[in-house]
Amino acid sequence: MIYFVVAITLFALFFDFLNGFHDAANSIATIVSTRVLTPRKAVMWAAFFNLAAAFLFDVQVAKTIGKGLIELTTINEYVILSGLTGAIVWNLVTWYFGIPTSSSHALMGGYAGAAISKAGLGVLILSGWTKTLIFIVVAPLMGMFLGFILMVSLMWIFHGRSSSKVNNLFRRLQLLSAALYSLGHGANDAQKTMGVITTLLLTTGFLKSFEVPWWVIISCYSSIALGTLFGGWRIVKTMGQKVTKLKPSGGFCAETAGGITLLLTAFSGIAVSTTHTITGAIMGVGATKRVTAVRWGLAGKIVVAWILTIPCSAIVAALSYDFIHCLRVILR
Repeated sequence: MIYFVVAITLFALFFDFLNGFHDAANSIATIVSTRVLTPRKAVMWAAFFNLAAAFLFDVQVAKTIGKGLIELTTINEYVILSGLTGAIVWNLVTWYFGIPTSSSHALMGGYAGAAISKAGLGVLILSGWTKTLIFIVVAPLMGMFLGFILMVSLMWIFHGRSSSKVNNLFRRLQLLSAALYSLGHGANDAQKTMGVITTLLLTTGFLKSFEVPWWVIISCYSSIALGTLFGGWRIVKTMGQKVTKLKPSGGFCAETAGGITLLLTAFSGIAVSTTHTITGAIMGVGATKRVTAVRWGLAGKIVVAWILTIPCSAIVAALSYDFIHCLRVILR
């Protein structure tokens, strides 16, 4: 049993690595597209603050994922393995096509799909899912609203000033906003894998209560930071250039809006999508120029991918659980 648990834990950390790899674009797209930092320096900056979040935040999001979505009595190691498989497959598919979807929702969808395949819809904790589904809509809207308001405020404050001086100022300030966003990204996304690993340890008898061990915290933050270092370059172009064109002031507003939203939800223990949040913030900033500055056609395709993430990862996870179950029956 212990070797199987270790293998699943490593598989979960691999998902965490892919999460950072897939979502690196969220952290660095704006700072790269505005040419404040080179891509390599940008991922190093983002990875550092992903890891720094380990020492600054509680584990409320981990508790939400671990025991707030699925009845723990129905979870076993095979459900967790299948859920991770569904999330990883969806992440790799969307990374290949350069679509900025949510690793968080892929994990939640996979987790739910495998559990439903094992024990039916009754395993879902509806109160936890209600909050999660509401924030699929609320998080990007919060990012969009804050991005729009911040950008309008800066346009009013710096009206009539030299464009080059303003951009030089925000090239420096964007380092701070990128750091803020990366802290929020780490605080949200690393904790989701912590919740899954802690559930695994609890349901297999290695823990007596749902308390996240220190080594799980460090491992998850380190894995997501390492994934960010390698960077999902296919998605950077979509996020930083195709949705709308950004200047340093716009990048600062988008990252600040995204960071504030993520930190507020992390403190509240609400599992939200960092991808949805920063995409909404970028759209909000772009809309201050003119409505047509945002490529709404591309944005619509991204939203469709968002909608498909939970059900598609759930289906893959359910099929994975059924396959593993059949294999276990055959091998008995």
